[in-house]
Amino acid sequence: MTAEVNLAVELPGLKLKNPVMPASGTFAFGDLPENFNWDEMGAIVLKTATRHARTGNPQPQISLLADGVMNAVGLTNPGAEVVASEKIPALREKHPNLPILASVGGESVEDYVEVAEILAAAKPDALELNLSCPNVSEGGMTFGIVPEMVEKITRLVKEKVDLPVYVKLTPNVTSIVEIAQAAERGGADGLTLINTLLGLHLDLKTRRPVLGNDFGGLSGQAVKPVAVRMVAQVRQATSLPIIGVGGINSPEDAAEFILAGASAVQIGSMAFHDKLAIKHVIDGLPAVLADMGASDVTSLVGQWQSNKQ
Repeated sequence: MTAEVNLAVELPGLKLKNPVMPASGTFAFGDLPENFNWDEMGAIVLKTATRHARTGNPQPQISLLADGVMNAVGLTNPGAEVVASEKIPALREKHPNLPILASVGGESVEDYVEVAEILAAAKPDALELNLSCPNVSEGGMTFGIVPEMVEKITRLVKEKVDLPVYVKLTPNVTSIVEIAQAAERGGADGLTLINTLLGLHLDLKTRRPVLGNDFGGLSGQAVKPVAVRMVAQVRQATSLPIIGVGGINSPEDAAEFILAGASAVQIGSMAFHDKLAIKHVIDGLPAVLADMGASDVTSLVGQWQSNKQ
């Protein structure tokens, strides 16, 4: 019989019954499978909203790999006004006890601030700034690789909204620590890392990229060691709580992120292969943590030990 393990986690603006949630884009704006009680999730993160509706990049937008997913969706969404007036209220009505993180995108500094204000008016529990999506030629990637811009956008958004703000970081940088520290200086309440690694998948017969946008973001099991390493580095360099994401396929993967320094985790690519992946991680996590000798998930956060003396 598995020992009782407390999975509850409290983060700025978020009281989570467990530390597991879907990553932004996984279930759009609440398009959840019906064969799972989604109120069992720790929270839900919405697909990124932009100032105006976007149809996304040319097809194909997604390519499934043996150990991951390549995507170049391009932030397809109905626009921030629709998300705020329709999507968030509908989700809140259906799942009143499920914490909501609304994801903010933009193509300019002003966009980020305006979208944040629009979404905040719908009263999600927190905002997640997507400064790291590699699929839009003018937007997240531009800002997410420059510490000064990360700090500026974070600060301006914090000045305008009365909600906790989590900054989602791109791994496509020389130093993830510098970007994390910039977000902290800007007043971020927490960090989400990592987003996708920029990649290219070629078709040998056509000699062309598989994705319609040529380059795309790599996620899934292939990126997990990179994500765990970055979580560990950022945990040591900042005081902000971290939501870890990148290649989590199992309860053991989630526990590894927690040990590295994540207070909570997000699951994305695995849901393409298994719509109930989040349920499986939630259900299996207590036994994994109990085997590690923990009675409370928070006691393991950042408790890895280096082999170097």
